[in-house]
Amino acid sequence: MPKRVLTGTIVSDKTDKTVVVRVERRVKHPLYGKIIKRSKKYHAHDEGNVFKEGEIVRIEETRPISKLKTWTVLGYVDAKAAAAKAEAKKPAKAKKAKVEAEPAEAPEAETAQA
Repeated sequence: MPKRVLTGTIVSDKTDKTVVVRVERRVKHPLYGKIIKRSKKYHAHDEGNVFKEGEIVRIEETRPISKLKTWTVLGYVDAKAAAAKAEAKKPAKAKKAKVEAEPAEAPEAETAQA
């Protein structure tokens, strides 16, 4: 039997060698017929702690690794997107501070001059 492969977004990478992947699917509501999203979270094995939160990855079913982990991370969905994301993480240029415009003359200054 072939192993299942799913695509999802990493929602947590806090544990060692483990990532939590949320896989969304679209389902038609049985009574109303509207298309709705259903999601499920899977714990997947990440040997090198390479994958970070927010990345889109593919996971593959495998033998049980622990109580919750029965999936392994295959890799990014799109290698170009992964490279672009890594480039985007570089520090951005410093923003220029806004200079507040000084009022022309305060009413108190006028009375002091008179």
